[in-house]
Amino acid sequence: MSDSTSTTSITSNSNSNSNSNTNTNSDVSANVQQAQSAGFLGSGWSFPPTFEVGNFQLNMAQQQTSIEQSINLILNTRQGERSLNPGFGSTLHSFVFRSFSSTLQSEVIEAVKVALRDYEPRVKVDSVTISVENDDSTLLAVWIEYTIRQTNSRQNHVYPFALTEATQLALNDGGL
Repeated sequence: MSDSTSTTSITSNSNSNSNSNTNTNSDVSANVQQAQSAGFLGSGWSFPPTFEVGNFQLNMAQQQTSIEQSINLILNTRQGERSLNPGFGSTLHSFVFRSFSSTLQSEVIEAVKVALRDYEPRVKVDSVTISVENDDSTLLAVWIEYTIRQTNSRQNHVYPFALTEATQLALNDGGL
């Protein structure tokens, strides 16, 4: 009998407080939902790391920004570059200095799909297309369309990819 009495008193106390805390409870549930979605979509250091002016706190990237930065990080990292996770990254750097062809185009598309499938679980890649951005076919734009799994929202991302590095500079020997 003492168990039912204590249960009744707890219930009556929560009912009497519920009217005064209705707004607070709805605010809390909204914050919980936001935290749960941010938890899945991610929150982490901005890349490259930056700090707020004045209080010197590290800027954080959240949700969609976190995903975009992660995609850039994955595609910019060469496989084997991280000693503790040698498989992390993409094989895009192996295509530098190759001439543009339909074979290269399909290899780049496959490399992007595999890298994002393996290292970005928050998204599902819907399509990858490539367009040539300059006359000599040395700059490609990799268009990535993806769906965020948690929210089922479609997004796109453009990754610039150069087939040549900045080593083709004309040298001035000073007339020697």
